Amino acid sequence: MLTDIEIAQQAQPLPILKIAEKLGIDEEYLEYYGKYKAKLSEELIGKMSASQDGKLILVTAINPTPAGEGKTTTSVGLGDALSKLGRKTIIALREPSLGPVFGVKGGAAGGGYAQVIPMEDINLHFTGDMHAITAANNLLCAMLDNHIQQGNSLKIDVKRILIKRCLDMNDRELRNIVAGLGGRVNGVPREDGFIITVASEVMAILCLSKDIDDLKERLGKILVAYTTEGVPVYASDLKANGAMTALLKDAIKPNLVQTLEGTPAIMHGGPFANIAHGCNSVRATKLGLKLADYCVTEAGFGSDLGAEKFFDIKCRKAGLKPSAVVIVATVRALKYNGGVPKAELGSENIEALQKGIVNLGVHIENMHRYGVPVVVAINRFGADTDKELELIENYCKELGADFALSEVFAKGGAGGTELAQKVIDAAEKPSDFKPLYSAELSIKDKVREIAAKIYGADGVIYTTAAEKAIAEIEKLDVSGLPVCIAKTQYSLSDDPALLGKPQGFNITVRDVRLSNGAGFVVVYTGDIMTMPGLPKVPAAEKIDVDSSGKITGLF
Repeated sequence: MLTDIEIAQQAQPLPILKIAEKLGIDEEYLEYYGKYKAKLSEELIGKMSASQDGKLILVTAINPTPAGEGKTTTSVGLGDALSKLGRKTIIALREPSLGPVFGVKGGAAGGGYAQVIPMEDINLHFTGDMHAITAANNLLCAMLDNHIQQGNSLKIDVKRILIKRCLDMNDRELRNIVAGLGGRVNGVPREDGFIITVASEVMAILCLSKDIDDLKERLGKILVAYTTEGVPVYASDLKANGAMTALLKDAIKPNLVQTLEGTPAIMHGGPFANIAHGCNSVRATKLGLKLADYCVTEAGFGSDLGAEKFFDIKCRKAGLKPSAVVIVATVRALKYNGGVPKAELGSENIEALQKGIVNLGVHIENMHRYGVPVVVAINRFGADTDKELELIENYCKELGADFALSEVFAKGGAGGTELAQKVIDAAEKPSDFKPLYSAELSIKDKVREIAAKIYGADGVIYTTAAEKAIAEIEKLDVSGLPVCIAKTQYSLSDDPALLGKPQGFNITVRDVRLSNGAGFVVVYTGDIMTMPGLPKVPAAEKIDVDSSGKITGLF
């Protein structure tokens, strides 16, 4: 079979104006980035604000495994399938990060015959949003260090600086560094470090801001440090938020592209779900709802991470009310959860499937907690047997979830029409959406609610550092903020080795930090890293470009 990039390069994309016309968008509202990409203008967002909303469909998944689940592929294929059934549809996705593109995870444009194009552009520089976010974050860091160098009138304590520089690349060498060496003229020596751009608060702020004024205000609220007297210092104290906003004035505008089958897609923002809130921008989702009858969006990793944050952070903040949830799984992944090695997943194994299917069960129950109809999409592989598929279908029905097979990877939209019809039916059912917890609870009570009801944990353990951090945050009188738990994506617990449905475990919180501008509290568990590293054989080793500029090896 052709690789993803070979399929994408054989496609004949429509000019982006033709895609815009499908949504009723006039050319005056497009800001072109070549023939096949455009940003959507502020004027369009303002014009559409009074239009009626379509139905919001969230695509999530079970916990990811080496066998693969295909969540983004399913999102894209579902959008194409809804279009085939005559529904005016738009897909709202995150932008990929260069870190996993060159690392191990891969891109975020789908796969097979369910892709968003131009695939190479999307997975690499796209419209420059990631670079703008990186620049804005690092401008703040530069202004902070310059303030200290130029006399430090705010009396910033160099041992209590909270903001870190960022880079949209997996580079473990930069996690912890010493900066300012080389003598007085080169700055004040101090410990520093980098995080990946998609984990930065600036990324979260861009994705949660309603407009450019809100963006500027939120950037000003970033808590960057404390003074020697324990007084908080914000970005606005450094007079940095105006210039940061100037760098982001184009990045805040959503990007319009298309699928292989010409379904419109908005790709905008890209926070990781295991170390950030894992959803595309509020602006993109809200605009998608105004432009189409169905807006298909996704949240990163499994429902315990991306979907929980989508509901408890994004929907809460933006007033969004999803009509249905799709949970993506594969027979292979469920057998892996049942203890089958990756090399043996192609053989029928009912016993292992019965053991591993409990992971899917937890995700179904989790989504039901939010009061939204659920459809399970089984991303079908050739080795899946009828007995295995029947077992999963019966299991889903027992838990009150609908079920459909998906073959969009191999067949595009035509392979997802059964799923699309089930989603249409589910979206017509009553949706009684509600967040999991009250925003007025304490930080610890919010963490306990998520740990018990979503992860299935017996309790939560806090390190001394975490206890101190919570006490410090609570002094700032920032009650009412949701929590964003940074946790491994591979398990419902904070231990990536515990597959299936772990029991008898506690979640350990090692640190807590305030993302004041984004408007949530980040809770760090386990060994989760905010700056990933490259694997032993990075995907970058296979990527190349020939003399004509044609890229190869990109999946």
